[in-house]
Amino acid sequence: MSVKSFLILLGFVLVMVSCKTSSKIITSKSEAQKSGIYKNDSFTKNNSKQLSEGLIRKGLTFLGTPYRAGGTTKTGMDCSGLIQVTFNEFDIALPRTSTAMASSGKPIKKSEAQKGDLIFFKTNGKNSINHVGLIVEIVENEIKFLHSSTSKGVMISSTKEPYFSQSFAQINRILN
Repeated sequence: MSVKSFLILLGFVLVMVSCKTSSKIITSKSEAQKSGIYKNDSFTKNNSKQLSEGLIRKGLTFLGTPYRAGGTTKTGMDCSGLIQVTFNEFDIALPRTSTAMASSGKPIKKSEAQKGDLIFFKTNGKNSINHVGLIVEIVENEIKFLHSSTSKGVMISSTKEPYFSQSFAQINRILN
């Protein structure tokens, strides 16, 4: 997946997302049921890769949404709101805050990270987790993740950026 931004008018940015994949685009529970990866109120273990792709595609529909503390809609959302809303589309319940989300799933090593995992940070010199993102791509030692930035809203960032490299806390696997 690659994300490119082009300036179209002063103050406006057009974000284009390109995904190269042969699998069907799945952005909701109903589409997952139709495709067969969602059965009996759970996703089959063998299809967690498809589920990860579905979560990423759903999350990407929020690109450009402005930041709003406590927000959970396209009019504005914060980092944990973005993650909670995205996972809720697939009936996966997560706590509302990034701090509480950090206790969900299974913590894994950074080297084991996969698309669809949650990545957590301790930003602004905080001693506790206060930021979360959804891993959308891994290229060598770089992890790209979808999150809601207070300054730019929903966007994709990288662990190669000094701010996130220095504030990295942990990665949790929510999907089996």
